[in-house]
This record gives sequence, structure tokens and C-alpha cells, in this order.
Amino acid sequence: MELGERKRLLSASSDGDWREENKLKRGISQDLCSSPKLDRYKIARQLTEKAIKEKKIFSIYGHYPVIRAALRRKGWVEKKLHFLPKALSNPGAESKQAEGKENQEVPLEETDDIHDLMSRLVRNEMPYFLWTIKRDSIDYHSLGCDQMLNHYGKTASFTTKIGLCLNLRSLPWYVQADPDAFFPRCYGLCSDSEKQEFLDDFRRTVACSVLKWVVSHRGAAQSRKTGEAKDSDPDTQNGPEKDAKLEGLSEQLVDLACRVCQARLGQLEHEDLDEPEDAARDPTEDEWKELTQQYYSLIRGDAFVLNSGSHLSQCQALLNRISSVSPQTEIDGLRNIWIVKPAAKSRGRDIVCMDRVEEILELVAADHSSTKDKWVVQKYIETPLLIHGTKFDIRQWFLVTDWNPLTIWFYKESYLRFSTRRFSLDDLDGAIHLCNNSIQKHLRNDKDRSPLLPPHNMWTSTRFQEYLQRRGQGSVWSSVVYPCMKRAIANTMKVAQDHVEPRKNSFELYGADFILGHDFKPWLIEINSSPAMHPSTPVTAQLCTQVQEDTIKVVVDRKGDRSCDVGKFELLWRQPAVDLPPAHGSDLCVEGVSVRKAKKQTPPTPGLKFSSPLLDPQLLKVRCPSVSAVLAPGPPQTALQQDLKLKDGKLLVQQDLACPGGRAGPSLGERISGLGLSSCSRIQEALGCFA
Repeated sequence: MELGERKRLLSASSDGDWREENKLKRGISQDLCSSPKLDRYKIARQLTEKAIKEKKIFSIYGHYPVIRAALRRKGWVEKKLHFLPKALSNPGAESKQAEGKENQEVPLEETDDIHDLMSRLVRNEMPYFLWTIKRDSIDYHSLGCDQMLNHYGKTASFTTKIGLCLNLRSLPWYVQADPDAFFPRCYGLCSDSEKQEFLDDFRRTVACSVLKWVVSHRGAAQSRKTGEAKDSDPDTQNGPEKDAKLEGLSEQLVDLACRVCQARLGQLEHEDLDEPEDAARDPTEDEWKELTQQYYSLIRGDAFVLNSGSHLSQCQALLNRISSVSPQTEIDGLRNIWIVKPAAKSRGRDIVCMDRVEEILELVAADHSSTKDKWVVQKYIETPLLIHGTKFDIRQWFLVTDWNPLTIWFYKESYLRFSTRRFSLDDLDGAIHLCNNSIQKHLRNDKDRSPLLPPHNMWTSTRFQEYLQRRGQGSVWSSVVYPCMKRAIANTMKVAQDHVEPRKNSFELYGADFILGHDFKPWLIEINSSPAMHPSTPVTAQLCTQVQEDTIKVVVDRKGDRSCDVGKFELLWRQPAVDLPPAHGSDLCVEGVSVRKAKKQTPPTPGLKFSSPLLDPQLLKVRCPSVSAVLAPGPPQTALQQDLKLKDGKLLVQQDLACPGGRAGPSLGERISGLGLSSCSRIQEALGCFA
């Protein structure tokens, strides 16, 4: 029985039986476990030789079992890395640098997995597919043009908080879009100019929040007036007592806030370009500080505005105008909360929410680290969409397979991440406002949170759509959420295109985080390179596996078959090819002859004779027309005798000719120079005819 089994395995390997080969690729062949090791080695060698011939050698640095399994199923063989890989394209250097125990040869009888055998057989081969955690894990510039890598260079323009903050400001130069429509305004607190811009924004938001308070408390003043008249009513006795403890703020607070908002509105509507001389002046520093402190008291509930009802219509009109030109008016809320983030950290580390500008600036000033671009402050979305009273965000994947032309693939599935506590602006704890799984996984779900939420704090986007469908809002996902997320990603990548190193044969999978406003409008928060793929919950176990397998379909299968299955990826954007315009400019070609050094003039040879045809004046005119002026018949010149004479069939070049008066004549060079440029050229041309 054993002999027959061995023959069957050998026959399968020699005849290319695809069924057995497929089992070997999957590493699930039960027959191999009981087969002699020699047979397993032969089969492994045959599969390895085929992979080498087809350039199907891959290497993985990091924990990516899904990528490994997906490539093995397609006939790829892994070249295992047991060290930090540098210069992977140089197998010789690798073998010298890595002589650790993992790279030592293992005897055949000690290796049971056929994939380990195949990895040993390709240990000196160059990998053609590289999947690493970070781009810096390998020597990026030493890779060959046929080696695939899952990273691009110089992506900090959108994968870091400070890069995304600064680069999106130039979006209107690339596309007709406003970054304030999908990215909460953000400032890098790394320079004095950025700090001043943030301070100005904070103060303007304070003024706008005062107007919102007046509108939202439009019945408060009337309640206080009627409350005093109803002291006998036991239900209203506590109201006047409580109001008596509140501080009444002057109406000048609202007047100053309206003035600030009016000036801001003029800037947004470009009315400040030609300011009249009687334009309202900007508030002084003392006025700003007083406005800010009174606002703090108002928001805490320690004060109220006297006679605020008289300003209701003015405040409402200003807010309506501001909302029409400023898309972020709704997300500002009343509390003026900002989220402060370290510029170069990920996974929610050291992120805090703050609502006092002096505390924010003190936090930044207290950091004495030498890290450049240390802090970023971004406007917090105070009016997020809630599910069962709890905040959530959306992790959305997209894949870039080329930067020139820009090619973006968008994944149709995403997942929601819930916080462990109910939403409240009275408490700025990160457990309420930060939905990162790296933060929430260390916390316990609050008892007051809705039991309808999953205990692992994640939903698939499909589950979210079902939730919307039950609430009668089933079309919101396809009409608002999904297309707006696609548009935000496409616009962001167009801005970053000029900053990224566009290496061919590379690709990269990114994870974007969105938060939905109460109107279902998605707001981009950040974009992550190397997004987490660990199966931390049932949701990520399903979707992370799926997106990795579909990524391999796009970057590997599609290279050989453009019509292959790409899973749940859809082509979001492919930059159209731009044909170069035909050249109609001036001809800039330089034409001419080389300049040679003049030879030293030799004296004439008396015995030199020319044949008679050469001396024929008519023939000379035909051969060299410019000599006709020199050899033309006529009386001799009185001022200058001819330098060329025919005598007894000889052409004589006289150096010294007599001049009238018996004076010695000028030399030949002097006479030629006196002829002028045109005559000189004709003489030289004539001499050249006889060369």
C-alpha cells in the first residue's frame, strides 16, 4: 500500500497533476505527512523550480498569514526573512549578514512542512514580491524594477497628521473643491504663524458660539420674566433662586460677538478687499480676553446674557449667512472643543480633547522635545451622528496601484468602531470621544451604554446599512455616505500626487478614518499607512482577511488578466493619459561649420604651373563666381594694384607692388584687410577654388 502511494505521488509530480499540486500549495495534503521524505523533497523541488522560472518568489516581514496563504495558493514560494531585511536584491550580501540559527540549514529529516523545504530551496533567490510592515524595513532604492513592494516612498504628505493638515490647504489648486467641506480645519502648532492662526480661529469660533447660545436660549429670557411673576407656583420656585445665583452679562457681549462675526463674514464673502475708511476696527487684545472669559462662564452655565431676546433676529440672520458660506458651522457646536494630537504618533496615543485655548497653548509650550512638527490641533466634531447614544467612526480601505497615472481602488466594505461610553460633551475623556480600537480594547463597556450595541464594539458597513434601513434611511449610505467618502479620498490623493515617489511596480493599502456628522456627511480625520490587519474581533477577522485576499487579486492576478476577479475593490479613479501637444515652436537647431586655425602662409613657388583650362577666366567664373570681381579685365587701379596677376601662364601672388610716386606699396595682408569683408571673402573663396 505504501509503495503504491509513493508511485502515485511521483506520478502526480512528473505529470503535473494539478489536484495534488494544489494541495501542496495549500499545505493541507494529508498524503505528504505519511509519505517518505525523499518523495516530499522531489515534489517540493519541482514546485520550487516552477516558481523560480515564473518569478514567483515572495518575502514577508511581519505577521501577515493571510497574505502568505493567498500567495501560496497561487503557486508562490516564500523566501523567509528572520532578520531586518536590507538590500534584498543582493542574495550574496544577505547570506553573509544573516548567519543566525534561523538561517542555518536544517537537516531534511528535521523538517516536516513542505513549505519550509521550498523556502530553503529559494534561500539564495531574489524575491519578486515583498510585503513589509514599513517601507523602511528594506533598502527601498536597491530593489529591481521587477520587484513588487507594498509601499511607496514619501507618503508623509497624507499619512501623517501634519502632512494631511498642511497639504489639503492647496486642494483648490488641483481640483475645484473646498477642503473645509470634508476635512475639519486643522493647524500645526509648530510655528508662531500657525499658533496665531489657531488663536484667531478659536476666538472667531467663540464669537459664533455666543450667537448660537442666544438663538438656542431664545426662550430663556422670557422664562425668567414670567418666573418672577409665578413665585407662588411651587413648580417654578427653584427657577428664580437658581437664576439669582447666575451672573448677568452685558448686552455688549453679543454686540462684540456680532461685530466679529460680521467681519468674518466679510472675509468669507471677499468684501474685505476694499474696506471703507469707516470700517469697524478689530477687537483689542483686552477685548478678546474679556470676550473669551465671559464665553467660558456662559457655556458652563454660570452666567446668562441680559436682554438677549432683543438680539435674536440679528444673531439668527448672521448665523444663516455664515452657514451658507462656511461648511463647518454645524460641526462647531457650542463648546468650541479642539482635539490635540501628536503630529507623528498613531493609534490614538497622547490624543486629548480640550476646550480652553490657554490650556492648549500651555500643553504645546511645555513640550521641550526636539521633534519637529510636534503637535497638531484640529476642530472637534461636536455634532456627530450617534447610534444608540454612542459615538463611532468608520475605517475605510483604499488601494493605490500607481501614482503616474494616479490609480485608486476603493473597497466596498468597511467597518464601524464604537466607543465604550455614551456620548457627552460634559466629559472630555478619551473613552467617550476616541474610537480607535487600540484605545477602546483596553477599556470595559460602560453599564449605561445601550445593550443593542455589540460587546466587541464593531459593526460591518452592511450591518450599519441594515440599521439605517429599519429607521427608514436606507438610501443614505448609497446617496450620501459612500460617494462622499470616495470623493474625499480622490481629492486627497490628487493633492498628494506631486509629493509621493511614484515607483513603478509598487502598491499600498491605506486605511482612512471618517466620522459622520448628524446630517450623515462624512468627515475625513486621518489616513493610515500599514493599517492594522489583526483579527481582533469577529468583524475584523472577516473583513481584514477579505481585503488582504482581494488586494492580492488586484496587484498580482490583474497583472496577467485585466478582466480577472478583483473581489470587492472597485476602480475609484484612474488618471486619464495626457497626450503631449505637437511642437510648433521655432527651430532651435544650430547649424554651421567648424572653425579651423589658419595655416602659416608659405611663399609662392616660382616653378609652379597650372594647366591652361584652369587658367581660363570664363571657367574660373563658372567654378567660382566670386573670383570674377578680382580677375575682371580693365585698367589697373591707381590706389591699389591687383594682387593676383597672370604672366606667361603663371598665377603670381605679388607681395609688394609699386604705387604711384615710387613709394613702396602695402603688403598683401594690408591690402586684403583694406578691401573690406566682402572683398576679402571673395579673394579667400577664389584661393580656395585652386586648392
